Amino acid sequence: MSKIPFKNDGWSGNTGEYDLTEEQVRGIDFVGERPIGGGHPSVSPSYPYMLEDKNPDASLFEGPYKERFEKILTRYPDKQAALIPALNLAQELRGYISPVTMDEIANLIGLSPAYVRSVSTFYTMYNKQPVGKYLIQVCTNISCNLCGGEDVLDAFLKYTNAELGEISNDGIFTTIEAECLAGCGFPTCVQINSQYFENVTINEVPKIVDYLKSIHEKSSMSQEEEG
Repeated sequence: MSKIPFKNDGWSGNTGEYDLTEEQVRGIDFVGERPIGGGHPSVSPSYPYMLEDKNPDASLFEGPYKERFEKILTRYPDKQAALIPALNLAQELRGYISPVTMDEIANLIGLSPAYVRSVSTFYTMYNKQPVGKYLIQVCTNISCNLCGGEDVLDAFLKYTNAELGEISNDGIFTTIEAECLAGCGFPTCVQINSQYFENVTINEVPKIVDYLKSIHEKSSMSQEEEG
């Protein structure tokens, strides 16, 4: 996601006497673009898994995704320990973890379907149904709630024109309520795919939504030109 055109970098900003860019804080300037195949096996389990582009009908796992899956397996003495990175990889690819996906992963790792389902349904970070291009998670826990988290949630539902947990008619947005996003010092905290937005107020919501729509339009135009 490119840099946003207004003051809300969502990375906790500068503190003290330091003057650091978002790229320096996140390490983007030297990490570069991560290869789908996983790069070095030591980092293969740690990729973000909330991407804009999703393919619910994609096969598990083929090509570079199979390469990364095999690298993930080498990092653990017991295949069972590779379950969460494998679920992350599946959600990165398909956008959500369906019962069919759970069964496929169970077969690939050699675990019982019931065990994989128990893990998948325990963690709220796994989507159990398709979501829009941008998954908007609004924290409404104590700190954020005291600073207007509920109002921010309502504003996102209003400006994306969608019900809670549902995909908007244009297919771009899904907004959900998050129990905690671990950004209690910067309420209200909002996570959109893998990017944080901090100190969000209801006045910023339409700006964020318009920004996301503009990114979507640019991406769509680029794909049409390539096609």
